[in-house]
Amino acid sequence: METVQGIGGFFFRARDPDALAAWYETHLGVPKAPTSMETPPWVSKEGVTVFAPFQEDTDYFSADKPFMLNFRVADMDAMLAQLRAAGIDIFNEQTMDGIGRFAHLHDPEGNPVELWEPPA
Repeated sequence: METVQGIGGFFFRARDPDALAAWYETHLGVPKAPTSMETPPWVSKEGVTVFAPFQEDTDYFSADKPFMLNFRVADMDAMLAQLRAAGIDIFNEQTMDGIGRFAHLHDPEGNPVELWEPPA
């Protein structure tokens, strides 16, 4: 059986797509999507990708949003320091034995973002 190899993209609506793309590039290092064949796309480092539908009444992320982005990070402490220095509110920091460290934030349009540092 053929299976997909991972997430090839994540597409969503935004009030100001250019400004939001710039925020992700500035604060999380996610480059803007290519606009031509000469612009290289984002190529993430190989690693785990979790695909997890949640109950529709979950309180794990914002009730008014249908999704939450999750990004793997290599150094949670450095990432959180960088985000806090930029004035970005971080909340719900936690460690789950055997799974790793997590922290939550919202992008400028209120979309929930989870950062995940897998265990060493």
